[in-house]
Amino acid sequence: MAAVMPAPAQSRLLMSGNEAVARAVWESGVKVAAAYPGTPATEMLEVISTYPDIYSDWSVNEKTSLEVAFGAAMAGSRSFCAMKHVGLNVASDALMTLTLTGVAGGLVIAVADDVGLSSSQNEQDSRFWGRFAHVPIMEPADSQEAYEYTKLAFELSERFQTPVILRLTTRICHVKALVTVGERVPHVAAGFKKEAARWVMVPGAAAKRIPLMFEREGKLREEAEVTALNVTERGEGGKTDRRVGFVTSGPAYMHVRETYPNAPVLKLGLSYPAPFEKIRAFAATVDQCVIVEEVEPLLETELKAQGIKVLGKEILPRQGELSPNVLKPAIARLLGEPVPELPKGSRASAPLPVFPRPPTMCVACPHLGVYYTLSQLRNVTISGDIGCYTLGFGHPWNALDACISMGASMGMALGLDKGRGESDKDKKIVAVIGDSTFLHMGMQGLLDIVYNRGNVTVLLLDNRAVGMTGGQDNPGNGRDIHGETAPRVNFAQLVKALGVKPERVHEVNPYELPTLLKTLREETKIPEPSVIITNEPCVLITDYHKLKPYTVIDDKCTGCGNCLDTGCPAIHVTKRDRVTKPNGKEVDLAFVRIESSVCTGCSLCVQPCAPDAIVHADTVAKISVMKKF
Repeated sequence: MAAVMPAPAQSRLLMSGNEAVARAVWESGVKVAAAYPGTPATEMLEVISTYPDIYSDWSVNEKTSLEVAFGAAMAGSRSFCAMKHVGLNVASDALMTLTLTGVAGGLVIAVADDVGLSSSQNEQDSRFWGRFAHVPIMEPADSQEAYEYTKLAFELSERFQTPVILRLTTRICHVKALVTVGERVPHVAAGFKKEAARWVMVPGAAAKRIPLMFEREGKLREEAEVTALNVTERGEGGKTDRRVGFVTSGPAYMHVRETYPNAPVLKLGLSYPAPFEKIRAFAATVDQCVIVEEVEPLLETELKAQGIKVLGKEILPRQGELSPNVLKPAIARLLGEPVPELPKGSRASAPLPVFPRPPTMCVACPHLGVYYTLSQLRNVTISGDIGCYTLGFGHPWNALDACISMGASMGMALGLDKGRGESDKDKKIVAVIGDSTFLHMGMQGLLDIVYNRGNVTVLLLDNRAVGMTGGQDNPGNGRDIHGETAPRVNFAQLVKALGVKPERVHEVNPYELPTLLKTLREETKIPEPSVIITNEPCVLITDYHKLKPYTVIDDKCTGCGNCLDTGCPAIHVTKRDRVTKPNGKEVDLAFVRIESSVCTGCSLCVQPCAPDAIVHADTVAKISVMKKF
C-alpha cells in the first residue's frame, strides 16, 4: 500500500473514503489502531500503518481488534478500529458490554457495509448495531465528509464517553475525491484509572450502568436535534419543489441530490439517535416525505412508530444501492408522472448480453491443485469457508458444497457428520479452510471436532496471506503490518495442541497432485479427525518464486482437456471439436495453449496431461529470424 504521508494543513489530496478516514485518525491524535482485513474496509489500516505516531496492527479477528482499541480507550488514549459489516457481528460480544462501561479516551469504530454485495456473503445494515448497542452512528456521504466526520466522531465519543460507529459503504470507501486536510493535533492520554464498578462488568456492576447508558442515549437524542450534522437543504438556486421531500444519509444523500436538485432534503450526518422532532417539522413542510435509506427500513420504521407520515420501502427496494436509475422511476410513479426511460445498459434496465466471466483463482494459485484433487474424489461432502478458496464451488471444480461465514466450515463439517441420514452414512466429510480464517475463527471449530470425536478431514490451506483482501500479513507468515519480522505460527504444532493425533497431521505440497490425492484418500477412510496442511505461498506475495513457464506442443495435444480441469486461467482453449470413438461414443475435445507470459511454472497442468504435450517454453526451438545485410 502506498503511503499517504503527512501534508501541510489545507493541502488538497485525492483520497478514497478509506484514505480520508486514515488521515483523520492520524490528525486526531489517535495512539492505537487495530483491524482485521475485510473488503471494503481493508485500506484504512493499511494507510494508518504508514503514518507516524500511531501503533497499528492486524488483529487475529474483529473482536480482538475492538478489545485492543477499547483497552487503549480505557487508558485515556484515542483509539480506532475498522472492520466490514460482517466483522461487527464477530466484535458484537465486546461492543454490547463496552457500551455499558463507556470510554475514557475517544473510540471510533469504522464499519464498512457492502451495499450491493461486491465482496461479501450478505448485505446487512450495520445501523442495527448502533441501535442495538445504544451508541451513536455517523454517516458520511463522500471522502471529505469521511475525513471530517471521523474527527468529529472522536470529539463526540469523548464528550459523551461512548464509542461511536462511523458507518461507511463500499461507495464511500473506494470512490476518490479531493479532500482538504489539516495537521495532527496531539492528544494526551489521561492514563488508566482503577474503577472496578465501571470496568468490571459482573452482573451487579452492569445493572447499575444500564440506566446511565439510557441517560446518555437521551442526551444524544437531544444533541441530534440541534447538531449541525443534521441539516435541512432547500432546492438549488432558490427553486424548491415541495411535492416531495427526502430524509436521507450517507451515499444515498448524494444520489438524492443528483436526481432531485430542486427538492428539499433533510440530511442526517448523525443518523442515530434520530432527530424525531426535526424530521416531524421537515415532513410538515412537504406534500410527501420519502425516507431514502439503503438496505433496511430502519429509520422509516422508527418514524412511523412516532406517528410521522413518511414513505420508504413501499416504493423503494430493500436491496442494492439507491442510485438515480432506481430513484427516478420510483418517484415518478409516486407523483403520477411518466416513468422516464432509462439509459441503455443502466443497472435498472434490462441487462446487456455479455459474455459470461465467472470469478476464478489466479494463475498458479496453490488452491487450484487442492480443488482439482477434491473434484476427483467421489462420495464426499465438502464444507467451505470465507476466502479465495470459496471459488472452489465453481467451474471446473464444483468442489464446494456449503459456505456461510468465517470459520463455519469446521462446525458445519461436524454437523454434517453427526447429522448423517441413511443416504449419507458412507459419505466422507471434508472441511476446507485458509490459514488466516483458521486463526480468525476456525481453531475453536477444530477443537470442537476433536473434542466431540468428529469423523472429519480438514484441509488447512496455508498460503501465508489474507489473499482475498489483497495479501495482508497475519500470524501465519512471520510478518506484521509494517512488514517487520514477527513470530510465525506453526500450524502442524497448533493442530496437534488442539488434540489432533500426530499421525493424523500431514503437510503436503499442493502442487504435487499424486501425493495430495493419496493423502486425501487415505485420511478420509480413517473415522477420526485429521488435518492436511498445504504449505505454498500465495502467488501475489513476495514469498512466491516463479519457475520456468510452460507451453503446449500443438502437434502432441490430443484435446483431452485434462489440463483445463485444473482451472488455471493461463490455459486457453484454441479449438473445440467432437469426435466419435470406435465404440460409438461421442467425445468433446478441447485443444489448448498456455499463455507463457503469465505462466509461473507451477507444473499443475503438466501432471494430468495424458499425451505429455506440455513442456517448458525454453525447450521449444525458437524461430530464427533472417538478418538483413
